[in-house]
Amino acid sequence: MALAVVSASVVLLVSCTGTSVPKPYGYYRIAIPDTAYVPFFLSERGVEGVPYSFALSQNAVVQPRTEPGEQYWVNLYYPALDATIHCSYKPVRNNLRELTNDALEFVYRNASFASSIPEREYAHPEAKVYGVLFDLEGNTASSCQFFVTDSTRHFFRASVYCNCPPNADSLAPVYDYLRTDVIKMVETFEWR
Repeated sequence: MALAVVSASVVLLVSCTGTSVPKPYGYYRIAIPDTAYVPFFLSERGVEGVPYSFALSQNAVVQPRTEPGEQYWVNLYYPALDATIHCSYKPVRNNLRELTNDALEFVYRNASFASSIPEREYAHPEAKVYGVLFDLEGNTASSCQFFVTDSTRHFFRASVYCNCPPNADSLAPVYDYLRTDVIKMVETFEWR
């Protein structure tokens, strides 16, 4: 018994000689998949009469949305990144200003969380595609949004969301990857 007490005392005295240092928080390494693009047509997925097409990453899973009254809406889900690009379509019926204002309002709802919101205009007159891409920098729920229109018949809007709390530093590789895909979508967008 005395030997156990002496052994425990020696262990306690010897083990308390170093100072402990807390470990900093770490983040998981995010593996970004390679990308190849394919033409995207919803008609190939059983949805007929879709008035748009664009190049889509093979890493995205297309999920047509079926809300009543919202035809041709789709989610592009990236399972490896747990992120989604929410896409909506509206026909223009003398309401282009209203649709544009709604899209801008949706972008600027995040203004209080964004450190800046640079805009980039796109114009492809030969395809009648005109739009604006918004990069929302900082810890915002949506890192990238855009809308495109032909100004007379069609209006398409999309926004990028990661299914986790927004942390721009740790999610930077994911945001960069998705932004590249969004730019490819805009640059290859066509009305059908």
